[in-house]
Parts: sequence; C-alpha cells; structure tokens
Amino acid sequence: MEKIDEIDKRILDMLAKNARTAFKDIADECGVSRAAIHQRVQRLTELGVFTGSGFHTNPKKLGYHTCTYIGLRLAKGSMYKEAIEELKRIPEIVEAHFTTGPYSIILKLYARDNEHLMTLLNEHIQEIPGVMATETMISLDQSIKKELPIAVD
Repeated sequence: MEKIDEIDKRILDMLAKNARTAFKDIADECGVSRAAIHQRVQRLTELGVFTGSGFHTNPKKLGYHTCTYIGLRLAKGSMYKEAIEELKRIPEIVEAHFTTGPYSIILKLYARDNEHLMTLLNEHIQEIPGVMATETMISLDQSIKKELPIAVD
C-alpha cells in the first residue's frame, strides 16, 4: 500500500469528523490547494481507504425502533456463503459478520418493533437452510459511535 503522509491523515481526520467539509476548508487547514485535496481524496479512494460516502439515516426517524444483534449458529461453517445470500434478501439486516466463537454469524438488524422482530426471526432468518439456532440481543441505547483514529504508519 502506498504511504499515507501527515496531510493525508489530516484530510482523513477532518472528513471523519464531518464528511461534508468543503475541500476549500480542508485545503486552508492543510496549507495546500483545493486541487491537491481533490487529488489526495481521489487517491485515498482508489487505495480503498474511503469505503463510501453519503448520509447516515436515523433508523428511529424511519420507523425502526428496535436495534438488534443476533448470534446465528449454522449446522456447518461451510454453509456460510449460502446463508449470507439468503440474509442479503432481508432488507432490515444492515450488517453480517462471519465470526469465531459460539456463533457462525452475528447480524445487526433494525425492526419496527418487537412484533416485527419476531416475524423476521421466525419467518425469515430461522427458515434459512442450515440455521440451527439464534440468540437475540436488543440494543437499549447506542452509547458510542465514532470513526477509528487515524493511525496509519
């Protein structure tokens, strides 16, 4: 991977705090031209440092009041790819992680309420071939949400 220098780190830090920061403001802060900032952001994107851009939505404002983490046990770990293909079809699932430990997969999903959650579990997730068991943990409150510190050497 190409080296990320101090200016890149400053750009990353500023955009992590506010992705809508104008390139002009970043350029002024870094002491370089807007064109240089644009080129550096493009390079960081091509390197895969930036994985996307856009707006984050507030699930509660969209009617999803229950944030849930689900530990999913598969009959065999080799069933992961097939299970993931089925899980991708459930729009309320926003993350899926293949994990070590007691679960094959950990899911993060949003449901409108507990009744909707029960429907997602009973009629969708637990019906996927190979799913042996699920364990559901409801998030009461998100206490921390932040970007990682910039620590690239």
